[in-house]
Amino acid sequence: MQPIQQPITGNEDLGNLHQPTQALAQFYAAINHRDLDEMGANWLPSPEIAMDNPLGGIRRGWEEIGAVYARLFASRAQFHFEFRDYTIHQAGDLFYAVGRERGELAIREQRMILAIRTSRIYRRVDDIWRQVHHHGSIDDPDMLRNYQNAVLRNAWPSFGPGDAHSDPRTAAPSMETLR
Repeated sequence: MQPIQQPITGNEDLGNLHQPTQALAQFYAAINHRDLDEMGANWLPSPEIAMDNPLGGIRRGWEEIGAVYARLFASRAQFHFEFRDYTIHQAGDLFYAVGRERGELAIREQRMILAIRTSRIYRRVDDIWRQVHHHGSIDDPDMLRNYQNAVLRNAWPSFGPGDAHSDPRTAAPSMETLR
């Protein structure tokens, strides 16, 4: 199977979300337009969903995952992500996509290009694909360190005392959230 090189940016026609590429495009539209409602529509509303990334660790259920996206969308960071060099594998009511994300991130005067290995798993529910798992990793240790330093020190809005997400080391955004 040859990887698809045409990137998914979120600017594609979402159609009826019956095709895997439409579900992926919905995700990238939501992240790139800071649309929490659309992001919530992309994920299955279940406590069984999970997201794993270098900044936020493992988050489970929409309450935890949605909080990561809400925090990202409220941040001062400017970002754009796209999915490329990917393959899609479907078996019945599941599909998974394996590829690379290219991200651009700007926080104050700091600009970064990110290269992220990414996998996403979707389940078909009522003929609509809903995300149930995401994993993102950065291979380059310098890029990872610079990314973590930029985001954890500069981008996140402060939350009040007692907020479960006030410590950015435990409530930081996922790699996808910075896409």
